[in-house]
Amino acid sequence: HMLQLSSARLHIRWRGRQPLVDASNLATRKIITTYPYCKSWCGAAVHWLFHTSNFPTTLPCFSKFHRPFRGLSAEHFCELQKPNMTENGLGHRERVLNVDTMNPNVKRIEYAVRGPIVQRAVQIEKELKEGVKKPFTEVIKANIGDAHAMGQKPITFFRQVIALCAYPDLLEDDKFPEDAKNRARRILQACGGGSLGAYSASSGIEVIRQDVAKYIEKRDSGIPSNPDDIYLSTGASDAIVTMLKLLTSGEGKTRTGVMISIPQYPLYSAALAELAAVQISYYLDEDKCWSLDVNELRRAVKAAREHCNPRALCIINPGNPTGQVQNRQCIEDVIRFAAEEHLFLMADEVYQDNVYMEGCQFHSFKKVLFEMGSEYSSVVELASFHSTSKCYMGECGFRGGYMEVINMDPDVKLQLTKLVSVQLCPSIPGQALLDLVVNPPQPDEPSYATFIKERTANLHILSEKAKMTEQVLNTVPGIHCNPVQGAMYTFPRLTLPEKAINAAKEQEQAPDMFYCMKLLEEMGICLVPGSGFGQRDGTYHFRMTILPATEKLKIVLEKIREFHKRFTEEFS
Repeated sequence: HMLQLSSARLHIRWRGRQPLVDASNLATRKIITTYPYCKSWCGAAVHWLFHTSNFPTTLPCFSKFHRPFRGLSAEHFCELQKPNMTENGLGHRERVLNVDTMNPNVKRIEYAVRGPIVQRAVQIEKELKEGVKKPFTEVIKANIGDAHAMGQKPITFFRQVIALCAYPDLLEDDKFPEDAKNRARRILQACGGGSLGAYSASSGIEVIRQDVAKYIEKRDSGIPSNPDDIYLSTGASDAIVTMLKLLTSGEGKTRTGVMISIPQYPLYSAALAELAAVQISYYLDEDKCWSLDVNELRRAVKAAREHCNPRALCIINPGNPTGQVQNRQCIEDVIRFAAEEHLFLMADEVYQDNVYMEGCQFHSFKKVLFEMGSEYSSVVELASFHSTSKCYMGECGFRGGYMEVINMDPDVKLQLTKLVSVQLCPSIPGQALLDLVVNPPQPDEPSYATFIKERTANLHILSEKAKMTEQVLNTVPGIHCNPVQGAMYTFPRLTLPEKAINAAKEQEQAPDMFYCMKLLEEMGICLVPGSGFGQRDGTYHFRMTILPATEKLKIVLEKIREFHKRFTEEFS
């Protein structure tokens, strides 16, 4: 650690005082490495915490003013600083939990969507509020798929029913339509004590699981769905992590390997890191609009079998961060591959309503699996996921979602039920909202016309913004953007000058992180570097969401255009 402090200063804290010691001094480094008592590492600097009543503040090196270390040997200093024993004889000890003793898997987790760029964006927002002058007046966050935070309006019927459920006295209010009241009464009757504040069964409220099963049957043209195969969850993310927990086992070469696409949504790599499972990367084909090639799957699984036990294949369709929509033939090929390689399929389908490009269509993995016949539908194990956070709803904060499991071993299913019971139950308001998503107003109900109008408008606006984003970015020399076929993001490729790449290396940053950080500092636009999602070596990208309101999205795109031109000139 100390080798990284050659040009830094070491902060030493003692009862609110903060003298500085020159960390480049060799004797100072010797003190740090030999003094064994209470020290903690904070980024590029160390805060040493001294707990003695006779701290030598009179020594020249520790005046309250910022003077460099001088005139004291490391051995002498360490002897002076040995802590006094307390009455119980224990003395002052290191914390039980510190960065050396914490779970090492947690330290391996990275989550770019809320990483350093976003943290700096929050700091800049605070600076703007405090009156700090910037070359912009606001930070525009285009880093995350949070629809309502970007200005999308909620669906009226959904919010009416949730309000009625949360405050049942409103059932007597004439301002609410009768179909919303009936839906609220039905949900409340299924809740313990008629209240959203009660726990539910760990797999979710039974009547809502029944509604989910009916929704899936209708979506998949009548293919049966069993409510007992449905597990409600706290968003899709919770269910995905739960399945990965079930799948992870073994040690060394028998350790579970999980195939994930590159670029990928960082939830997957983060969960695998926490579980100490092995990430098996397969690359999407950027030159073919981020398509999935089964030959690439074969390459990846063959290489992985040398060092782990591949057991699962994760697919995101429509894609995040790449926005592609898989055609039916691709899905059939993936299912055959999973059957041949004896892999558990995980289908992340949270963007299933977000399909914009003409000629593209969402096909659920379950529907295709069963239409391929019993040769596959009776043996391929599948878990598919959906959420209230995306599509036309964008209700991220309610944390509603579900998972359907197909061909799961009955004994494993019992273990799954046990595992979800540890967390008691998913959010009840989230379950209620999910019920409205899978069972919306019907044509003969008073809220239907408004619901269809709002749903159609939300999806149409997203479609228009997807086209605009692709068109504008492709007018910028040095940026190439594939069509945004679906989902809520684009993942354009950057051509960066060699001088910029070298400058990034000097700062120990990925080149696209360097690019995105400068974009934030100079223009107030918050994007996520492609390196946070994974990409082929030698390529650079950023992910941005298409969710900002149309006029604000135009500002974002224009600022990116202006910045990229200036950035390229600066480093050419």
